[in-house]
Amino acid sequence: MTFALQSRWVMAVLRYRSKLTVAAVVAVTMLAFTALHRLTQEVGFADVRLAFHALPPWRIATAIGLTIASYLALTFYDAIALRVIGRPLPWRTAAYASFSSYTLSHNFGLSLLTGGSARYHIYSRAGLDSPDIARVIAMASISFWMGVFAVTAFTMLTGSARLDMLGYRLPDGLQMLLGGAFVGLVAMLLIAATRWRSLSLLGLRVALPSPRQGLALLLVATIDLSAASAALFVLLPDASLAAWPAFFLGYAAAIIIALVSHVPGGIGVFEAVIIAATPGDRADVAAALIAYRLVYYVLPLFSAAALLGWGEGRRWRPHIRRALSGARSIAGGLAPLLVSTMVFVGGTVLLVSGSLPALPGRMLDLHSILPLPLIEVSHLAASMTGTVLLMLTPGLYRRLDGAFHAARALLLAGALFSLLKGIDYEEALALLAIWLLAGLMRSAFYRRTALATASFTPKWIAALLSVVLLSLWIGFFAFKHVAYSDALWWEFALKGDASRFLRSSVAICGLLICGALWRFLAPAAIPPGDSELTPDMAERPLAMTDRTDAMLAFTGDKRFLLSSDGNAFLMYQVRGSSWIVMGDPVGAIESWGDLFWSMRTKVDAAQGRLLFYQISERSLPTMIELGLQLVKFGESAAVNLSAFSLDGPERRPLRHAVRRAEREGLSFEVVPAAGVPALMDRFVEISDRWLANKGVSEKGFSVGRLNPAYVERFDCAVVRQEGRIIAFANIWATPNRAELSVDLMRHEDDMPYGAMDFLFVELMLWGKARGYANFSLGMAPLAGIEARQLSPAWSKVAAFVMRHGNSFYGFEGLRAYKNKFAPEWSPRYIASQGGLAFLLALGDLKALIGSD
Repeated sequence: MTFALQSRWVMAVLRYRSKLTVAAVVAVTMLAFTALHRLTQEVGFADVRLAFHALPPWRIATAIGLTIASYLALTFYDAIALRVIGRPLPWRTAAYASFSSYTLSHNFGLSLLTGGSARYHIYSRAGLDSPDIARVIAMASISFWMGVFAVTAFTMLTGSARLDMLGYRLPDGLQMLLGGAFVGLVAMLLIAATRWRSLSLLGLRVALPSPRQGLALLLVATIDLSAASAALFVLLPDASLAAWPAFFLGYAAAIIIALVSHVPGGIGVFEAVIIAATPGDRADVAAALIAYRLVYYVLPLFSAAALLGWGEGRRWRPHIRRALSGARSIAGGLAPLLVSTMVFVGGTVLLVSGSLPALPGRMLDLHSILPLPLIEVSHLAASMTGTVLLMLTPGLYRRLDGAFHAARALLLAGALFSLLKGIDYEEALALLAIWLLAGLMRSAFYRRTALATASFTPKWIAALLSVVLLSLWIGFFAFKHVAYSDALWWEFALKGDASRFLRSSVAICGLLICGALWRFLAPAAIPPGDSELTPDMAERPLAMTDRTDAMLAFTGDKRFLLSSDGNAFLMYQVRGSSWIVMGDPVGAIESWGDLFWSMRTKVDAAQGRLLFYQISERSLPTMIELGLQLVKFGESAAVNLSAFSLDGPERRPLRHAVRRAEREGLSFEVVPAAGVPALMDRFVEISDRWLANKGVSEKGFSVGRLNPAYVERFDCAVVRQEGRIIAFANIWATPNRAELSVDLMRHEDDMPYGAMDFLFVELMLWGKARGYANFSLGMAPLAGIEARQLSPAWSKVAAFVMRHGNSFYGFEGLRAYKNKFAPEWSPRYIASQGGLAFLLALGDLKALIGSD
């Protein structure tokens, strides 16, 4: 009972994972802003503004120099990682990848989506395949954490500083213990690099650096973290070399907590920890944090956008274009990421600006030109424009032309409103810069899809809500000295900043509610397809098929796409954003091309990922026309029944198995479909014990399940011992007798040795007597894949799994068993869009096959 309750609880968590993700991130963000509110209770906005404007230019210049040093060090993560995996590239390529990746992930979080995609676009053009790119990302992440642990451990163990947060000082013994643990962890990684050449990380084989390379990565991480933390430290008024070790402990804690919290960009979380861990005037610390966000986050983002946008522009002189050819080739792939991130930043600027009081001098100048009602409306419109810009970012990421044109129009409107609400020319210039850079990348936004279909993933929603919470907190912080009353809502005055903030906040929340309602009331998404195979749909295609795996159409876990002439259909399922097609189309081969292109168009319109699973050589020409990447997955075995017999020396093992089975009192029988329901209880008993003994659960999609509605459609082969059923298998047979096969095969654990050989032999002889041409033994995954020196990484990984993976799957044993029947082997392939889409689709395929 307890296990059942736990299972239901786990399933409920998985079912509502997206909603729980948003709720958790928003909850952490609210806690962070609550902590910030308490930490800054004695701090006024005027104090922070004064401290910010009092920052000496030399401190800002030093912070910029340290930021450059940090980003320069970051490039060597990739450069060294590429050498470790044996795929060295020119430093400028690694620098492009690193700089683009980190500027995006630092500002927006979602490191795999933003930074990982940036690396893929750059490295794939340089000739790397997806597994190699994944290895570079993994090694860069490991190196970063090695640096965090190493520098933190050194600071702790030297005794030069103690972590002090809100008056609580970490005990000396505990600090030394933590420092020793960090040193041990780094030492273990370095020792592992001297003893092993690779390790398995989340199913990916990652090459380990040599001791020299490991020390180089550790040095790079140390320089990166030291420079990044120093860029913030020098902005503090009391910065001194002696105080830096204690500051670094707080900085390291802030980074770790911000990353673990999964709050986009660490907004609020990072600031709360830094303020709690840094002694001194909190107004000065807050001003330093604002300057640090601008210097270390926003400035590199605009630098990357300018570089890539400049390279994308076609109006520049030829020699400049040649000099930036690398940037231009990158920009086409990075444009959606980069533009969506910049627009998100632009929307954030408008929201935060709307929550802050205007500069009095500028407001007086503005009021001398414009009437007060126009200023009030402009303030409200600027905040609403910022909200809509945030909501457009998912559409920009998905290359929607409607989102692109709307965003550019709103950027211009936002720049105008910024001037009309308080002569905020700084933010107007920033918005115009984003407008200009986005325009250089116009060609990347080609999808003419309705904006209502833009996918708001949980992380996008969490990021949007986090920024809204940030602007609200800033507003309440800036106006906490104001005595709130009902009159504030209706107060229209030149110095009525608090009233403008309240009205803007209500407008923002109202706009979000309207946006949510618009999403709920928008036209339904493109229908994936029919979820039931009706007799009218199935009759003609099944009559023309020569493959028994067409019977997977009856498992009840697929959708179907019927060709325009009704002679063929595709079976597939949608998991997340992945559209996964099972095998070749069923039916007339002349109708396959129509189905393949219809599916491709359907998936592209839905902005999904397309993957064809276990297709044959007959599908390959169209896959190439579709522009999909082909990967050999394994081989399928089929026995020619017209030539099958038990005669000859090569059939001796099969003859021996049959004779032994007969001596054990085994008998074979084919039970017609009409008689299967009477045997279902016995089948369930055998199946339950078989699953328990194997330690597995029912699979799906590519195989059937023991579902009575499914099993009772087919004849079943059974093996009895003294009248008692000890094994069974449901029989697949094509109507034209081209092929015979089995799907589910279950047996008692104590059945006599060779009973399954007996079942297969008798079923093949039974099929031969009834005129069936072939007997399919099904797939041998990863079979027939050779790892040569120039083979792609997938082939090398597959060959490695074939050699060393028998302990968990038995690939070679499966192929050897099927070879006893002397089958003919034919290759099977996976086709997909390649890159990260391929890896993500494979993950969805695995979940689809293993889902309950």
